[in-house]
Amino acid sequence: MAENKLLEFRHISKSFPGVKALEDINVDLYSGEVHILVGENGAGKSTLMKVLSGAYEATSGELYFEGKKIEKNSPRISEALGISMIYQELNLVPELSIASNIFLGHEMRKGPFVDTAAQEKRANEILSEIGVQIDAKTLVKHLSIGAQQMVEIAKALSRNAKVIVFDEPTSSLTDSEIEELFHIIRLLKKRQVGMFYISHRLEELFVIGDRVTVLRDGRQIKTDVISNMTMESVIESIAGRKIENLFPHTRKPAGEPMLEIRNLTGEKFAGVNMTVRSGEIVGVSGLVGAGRSEAARAAFGVDAYQSGEVLVCGQKLPPHNPARANQLGMCLLPEDRKVEGLALALSIRENIVISSLHEMNPNGVIAGRKERQVVQQSIDSLGIATSTMDKLVKFLSGGTQQKVVVAKWLLSHSKVFIFDEPTRGIDVGAKSSIYQLMDDLVSQGAAILMISSDMTEIMGMSDRIYVMSGGSVVGELDSAQANQNDILQLAFSNV
Repeated sequence: MAENKLLEFRHISKSFPGVKALEDINVDLYSGEVHILVGENGAGKSTLMKVLSGAYEATSGELYFEGKKIEKNSPRISEALGISMIYQELNLVPELSIASNIFLGHEMRKGPFVDTAAQEKRANEILSEIGVQIDAKTLVKHLSIGAQQMVEIAKALSRNAKVIVFDEPTSSLTDSEIEELFHIIRLLKKRQVGMFYISHRLEELFVIGDRVTVLRDGRQIKTDVISNMTMESVIESIAGRKIENLFPHTRKPAGEPMLEIRNLTGEKFAGVNMTVRSGEIVGVSGLVGAGRSEAARAAFGVDAYQSGEVLVCGQKLPPHNPARANQLGMCLLPEDRKVEGLALALSIRENIVISSLHEMNPNGVIAGRKERQVVQQSIDSLGIATSTMDKLVKFLSGGTQQKVVVAKWLLSHSKVFIFDEPTRGIDVGAKSSIYQLMDDLVSQGAAILMISSDMTEIMGMSDRIYVMSGGSVVGELDSAQANQNDILQLAFSNV
């Protein structure tokens, strides 16, 4: 790590009405360093970075860049200093070319006109510098998420960025795209670019990190070099408690088949066969694009399929009929819970009862007192962290939102659960809580099919593992005997 200090937060605090989001934060960044910020959702990571970007003004404290105090920050000032933000939701214009996106807002000109040829030439040079072999004339809408992220990095470099902030950069990337990103980050280190890196994937700390700062409830818990830390110590610092076993699932005797997927074939999958029994968590692993989510959505009835059949508790499920799937006791917790699993503009109470309105109110008259009693029981039993059931779901953390989705389906008497990426974007403390919830469900006789791109999650929580590649199931493994190499070999076998 270089000795040149680029940036320094001194005693930074930030308050909103009724909330102290940051309290006395002292963090610095050196050139050529990857400084990783970790913490639960709401810990203050994004707030701190918004103070850096000028989107928020600190309530108190000082910010120094290259030894000079920034008296009055703003997005324009931070950008002019060489500070670039790469958010989880990429900020690109799909209908424009790569070159146009890279120079958007600071176009190269020839007189009054944009010099398109010069922009494309320079864009190709920047892309080449970071090892990206894509023509800068290509429209962004034709790029993968991973390639779009490389365009964001090229955008930052076009502005001679000295500091780059990565906010959950790998959440939607394939394993190969993650490796490409890490390669580029190492190149940026050699160019003496300083980087803040926010991630819930703790294994990434030990691959690319130099130092780690742990935030909890707006306070700085620890800052240390990565060599002085272990996965266990990081988890304990984040959660504020010792998590003895992140994966609490223990194998139990499996019961009768509760979900049978037989020769299911659709547009992006073919001949899929899977069985999940009572008391089991069955993992589905594979690369992005392997057809895992598509097959699961078709099995539940969200999407149509061409042939095959699905049985829930021995009863055949008619195709493309999620309402019937729900009646038989099956539910889907989708990958994008905010778009497909929740009504963000509604309250916790309204989201929990939304799938059980007819059952709870058979005469069409809402029984308010009964409804609130049932919802409170759900909140208590699942440990949903909220001061009131009338709080809007959009204001909850990712882990708490996931619990609300589970509460909704439990209230409709679900017994077969399909979890699609159950902990994506969820902090480690909430992950532990979700894993315990899943273990509790199967202990009570439920069956869970879990789709996950997190290899440690698949290995830690599954009894059996199906591996999909190229739209087909290419192997079934007993998790007690399987290792990551076995899974990866199968995952790449049909690409």
